[in-house]
Formats: sequence, C-alpha cells, structure tokens
Amino acid sequence: MVQELLTAGAAVASGCFVYALAAARVIKQYERGVVFRLGRLSGRVRGPGFTMVVPGVDRLRKVNMQIVTLPVPAQDGITRDNVTVRVDAVIYFKVVDAANAVVQVEDYRFAVSQMAQTSLRSIIGKSDLDDLLSNREKLNQGLELMIDSPAIGWGVQIDRVEIKDVSLPETMKRSMARQAEADRERRARVINADAELQASKKLAEAAKEMSTQPAALQLRLLQTVVAVAAEKNSTLVLPFPVELLRFLERAQQPLPERAGGGREPEVSERQQVARAGAAVEPDVTGGHEAGAGEYGS
Repeated sequence: MVQELLTAGAAVASGCFVYALAAARVIKQYERGVVFRLGRLSGRVRGPGFTMVVPGVDRLRKVNMQIVTLPVPAQDGITRDNVTVRVDAVIYFKVVDAANAVVQVEDYRFAVSQMAQTSLRSIIGKSDLDDLLSNREKLNQGLELMIDSPAIGWGVQIDRVEIKDVSLPETMKRSMARQAEADRERRARVINADAELQASKKLAEAAKEMSTQPAALQLRLLQTVVAVAAEKNSTLVLPFPVELLRFLERAQQPLPERAGGGREPEVSERQQVARAGAAVEPDVTGGHEAGAGEYGS
C-alpha cells in the first residue's frame, strides 16, 4: 500500500513538473504578451517577467515594443514638373498597443511597409524636383502624417520618416550641372561689374581732387615713374611734361583781333620757339644782347 502511494505521489509530482514547464513563460523587458484563451483575447496584456498560461487552452503571443527601423524600397515616380526620379526612404516606428497590433492587422510590419511605399509615390507626384532636393524636412513631415493616420488603428506609432536618396537620370544631372555653372558665371560677372563701378567712382573722385591741385598730378606722375623703374623690364617710360601740353594748348587758341579790324598773323609753334631762343641769345662780339636794329660799324 505504501509502495502504491509513493508511486502515485511520484507520478503526480512528475505531472505537476511537466505542467509547470508547459505553462511557464518568460517575457523580456522590451516585450509584451498577448494571451488568447480558446481563440479569444483574454484579460490584459502581460508585462515583462515570469507568467503562467494554461497549456492547451491559452496561446501567448509576444510583441516587440522596441523602435523598428524599416527601409522603404526605392520607388520610381514622376514629379509635378515632369521629371522621372527614384526615391527611397526609411521609417522608424514602434508598437504602442500590443493587443491592436496583433488583433487589428495580420502583419503590422508588412502593412506599414506597404503604406510607406504608396505614400512615398504619392509624395513624389505632388512635389517638384527642387522640393525633393532642398526641402526634404517638409516632405518628411508630410510623409509621416500620411503613414501615421492609418497606423494608429493598428496600435503602431510612426516615430520618424526620412527620405534617404533621390536618384536622377544622367541627362538631368548634366542639365543641372550646366545650370549651376551658368549661375556661378552670372554671379561672377555681377561681382566684377560692381567692382568696376566702385573703382570708376573712386578714380573719378581722385581725378577731380587732382585737377584742383596741379602739384598732386606731378607727384602722382613721379610715383608712377618710380613704380615702373622698380620693375626689371626693358620698357622705358618717359613722362610727358604737363607744362608743354599747356603751352601747345595755348598755341592752338585763336589770336586776338587788331584795332583796325584784322587779326594778327598766325605764328607757327616753331617760330615761337625760335623767337624765344633769339630773345635770350648773347652777342658774341660786344658782350651785349643784339637788338633788332644794332649792327657793328
């Protein structure tokens, strides 16, 4: 009798041990457990740690609550300004309601991926090429709103959406390169024109100031001669005297009229120079200046 009791006790203990092994579950910190009892959602969602289920009756489904990084395959589309592009993106999302993520949708990962692809094609068709290249932050926000609206019903929250790359055809790349080069050349020409305008204004002011002071013009001329002489070259620069220019300018002016109504005869520049030289020429015979009517007897 005792032997039979011991055998029965060992059998019960073995059965309890096997039942405990079959019913014991461990849920990790970043997971939540959803229990279905005979096919129906049972009770609340199980938290992390050790938990028990009824073998053969309950079925535990674990849901990862971490942020998931999901790459979106590259999508081909035509922008609003009729440019063919290829755009890919990446989505960061997480499950906030484990029960809805299991009950409301068959595979929430696949559902989010498909929704992201369709939303990305829609964004491409509504945007210009310049927006895809330079205004990505606004497009990311719009894409996030388009995906987040249906994902809320699946117990999924979209954390962030980023457009990774925009691929353009080779012909479009060459056209954009030519456009950028032309724009840089235009800006360079505008800068050079502004520099020439400012320099011309400063030169005009300097010329106006020098015209009031003839000595300043002479000093500037001497400075130019010194600067040219400092260079090691074979060119010789001879400054033209300003006084000679003024003398020639006065020689070209018309002669004043005589009292009788006629004009004085015009005298050439060579005759004026000869007269000026004769007026100061010394008399070699008598040591005095020769007058117009003095001759030796």
